[in-house]
Amino acid sequence: MNNSSGRITIDPTICHGKPVIRGMRWPVEVILDMLSAGMSTEEIISDHPELEKEDIQAALNFARLSVSGETIQQENV
Repeated sequence: MNNSSGRITIDPTICHGKPVIRGMRWPVEVILDMLSAGMSTEEIISDHPELEKEDIQAALNFARLSVSGETIQQENV
């Protein structure tokens, strides 16, 4: 499964099927961990230039949808 913009993907062959950024081995939970540790979007991107601002936003949106009780569908992720 992936979202319409291709930012969050879920593939059972990548990271045990956890949601990841653009099919890379960057689980959404790792992005959230960095943000919760106090890193800014700019710091994350500076340390990991393969990531983009839109990736961080997509991870936050995925987390919001996950905890909202909404059904996460391909076009919502």
